[in-house]
Amino acid sequence: MKKKRVSVFLSTLLVASALLGACSSNTSSPDTGSQGGKENLGSQGNQEQVVLSMHSWRVEDGDGYKKIIKEFEQTNPGVKIEFKAFKSTEYNTILNTALQGDSGPDIMQLRPYQAGMSLADSGYLEPLDSVPGINHFAPDVLKAATAKDGKVYGVPLSLNSTQIYYNKKMFVDQGIQEPKTWDELLQTAKALKDKGVTPFAFGAKEAWLLSLSHGVIAPAEYGGNEFVDKVQKGEANFLSPEFKKSIEQMKELAPYFPDNFVGLDQNDTRALFATEKAAMYIHGSFDLDPMHKLNPNLDVDFFTLQGQDGNPLITTWVDGSWGVNAKSPHKEAALKFMEFMATQKFGEMFANEFKRISAVPGVKVDDPLVNKMAERTEKNATPYLILVYFGEGNPTTKAELENSLQGMYLDKMTPDQVAETVQKSAESWFAPFKK
Repeated sequence: MKKKRVSVFLSTLLVASALLGACSSNTSSPDTGSQGGKENLGSQGNQEQVVLSMHSWRVEDGDGYKKIIKEFEQTNPGVKIEFKAFKSTEYNTILNTALQGDSGPDIMQLRPYQAGMSLADSGYLEPLDSVPGINHFAPDVLKAATAKDGKVYGVPLSLNSTQIYYNKKMFVDQGIQEPKTWDELLQTAKALKDKGVTPFAFGAKEAWLLSLSHGVIAPAEYGGNEFVDKVQKGEANFLSPEFKKSIEQMKELAPYFPDNFVGLDQNDTRALFATEKAAMYIHGSFDLDPMHKLNPNLDVDFFTLQGQDGNPLITTWVDGSWGVNAKSPHKEAALKFMEFMATQKFGEMFANEFKRISAVPGVKVDDPLVNKMAERTEKNATPYLILVYFGEGNPTTKAELENSLQGMYLDKMTPDQVAETVQKSAESWFAPFKK
């Protein structure tokens, strides 16, 4: 059967992981092939040291990046990197304000797809097409860091998935099996609630968590890749019955959320699950390491719902990249670090420190649960539709979905109104909906 365009996108995601046996490797050392203007990198005893600022939205990654940065600094003694992370929900505003004021960090973590590439479109980022090793990334992985001018502005960081984690011990204690379908998920949630167990660790205070959760629930209802392909052609949209039903399903889960869930943020819900006060937790692969840091003994697994073919679907995307400030006074040093980030060494350290799938080709993943995520991605993945394809508009269509879902959980909007709002936003800029 001829594969659809979205299927090609999905199948190439794991080209960058060892599970597909990627053979490409990056042998460039982090202290060769530098670009940019000449500057004093302080490699000789009495020369001044270059200090780079590096900003991220991942507060929980601070200790891991200290180890990674130390590895780079050992082979680049003239460069020191100061890592600083901000709260995820505040990061975009802080970064944009700094860049607009002709300042900002030398190195910055970029949101994936258009959300991050809008900074390149505005002239704030340095092109990275000539960075040694950048050409080793799979083409569809690079698309997440490619701007409208066709240039690459970020070194891709990781391949993510989103799924429903569950506490294995709590399921066994309650005599509950891993659900496979939507109806079974509702039955599982009801059974847990009836036994006095909070079914889901869930919060609606941070809007981005809602589109992430919808990314788990929706594909099994709207049909995964087939629906995504129709949307890209304008043959289906957000008013299609299958998409509207997926919004209704998000509402159906509300009785199984914690009390006052509209006021809970990511830290609250992670803590609920990690401390075993809730049985299930809808979240991304990137939260596996933080939850285990809270409770190293947590016995956790995950599941995803079956698609129309009876096989479990898993929602995937390329998450984030690292870019260089176009106005950095230390571009040469910053580009050296970009080169390091494209190496197998960096990819291996990233995967091991954070229990995530590196976007660097050929990096092996040893953690069994991360391995399972990667294997499922290889077999039956579907893209995170609203993130990958609908990051434009003002506000973006993705933001409209998130804000509308918040409104729905506050009983200010109906599921139909949510779908209508998202469709109206997309029609304002998405060419296939203007036919």
